[in-house]
Amino acid sequence: MKEIFVNLDRCQGCRSCQLACAVAHSRSQNLFGALGETPAPRYRLYVERGLGLNVPLTCRHCDPAPCMEACIAGALYRDERGAVRRREGACVGCWTCLMVCPYGVVGREKEHKVAVKCDLCPDREVPACVAACPTRALLYREAEGFAAGVRHHAAEVLARSKELA
Repeated sequence: MKEIFVNLDRCQGCRSCQLACAVAHSRSQNLFGALGETPAPRYRLYVERGLGLNVPLTCRHCDPAPCMEACIAGALYRDERGAVRRREGACVGCWTCLMVCPYGVVGREKEHKVAVKCDLCPDREVPACVAACPTRALLYREAEGFAAGVRHHAAEVLARSKELA
């Protein structure tokens, strides 16, 4: 499964990802149209600042997913790509998924009383947040291959630091 990964060294906290997410999930699918929509389109990615770093947080599509297990209406399901999504019209607004999410990234759309969360933009090749990131702090990659690359890079950094010691 492809996932969104974050390079914390690159994130500047500009929130372009949040804006792109909201526009991608708007009825108009464009910035100017989205600005006039009621209710205002909701983003599904949160940029928080902590310990001097900007940290984009989004659904991790857990397996098993606590939000899916807790949903009393059965509104959450895992699609063919592995993303946890909400069935249109099935959410009853009980917010149980919100309470059990270990990352705190399930939001509320108060006007329609439904939960909103990252769906990895199923109609796009790359999620809108990733495509909009000007510093390439967000990456959309296969989890297995990406993790192997990170381990290889970490091993090289450690080996170089040992040489310098």
